[in-house]
Amino acid sequence: MGTQVIARVKHLPMSPRKVRRVIDVVRGMYATEAVETLHFMPHAAARPVAKLISSAIANAEENFGIPRDDLFVARITADEGPGVMPGKGWRRRFGGRGRWRPIRKRSSHITVVLEEEEE
Repeated sequence: MGTQVIARVKHLPMSPRKVRRVIDVVRGMYATEAVETLHFMPHAAARPVAKLISSAIANAEENFGIPRDDLFVARITADEGPGVMPGKGWRRRFGGRGRWRPIRKRSSHITVVLEEEEE
């Protein structure tokens, strides 16, 4: 097991379910190949995920001196972040029979772990 480089983005205003659709594609790829693949994906979540992986690559090069060609995506997860809290000003939409329904403003925390490939 080589050196691990961890990068995170928190409070991304996007549902974790939509982000997982993108990160499942790049899991296990070389980091440079993953960024290139994400560049051509039509999903809205592809851009912040590509930015996060690029940031992790830059951290690896600057802080650990690892060349970018030796890095691969070992782990990448999208967890649920905080939404609009109930009782603290729910956004709402009118529902049937004179009631209202909440608008859930979901957010995500994405964590990526890049590892150095061992020779």
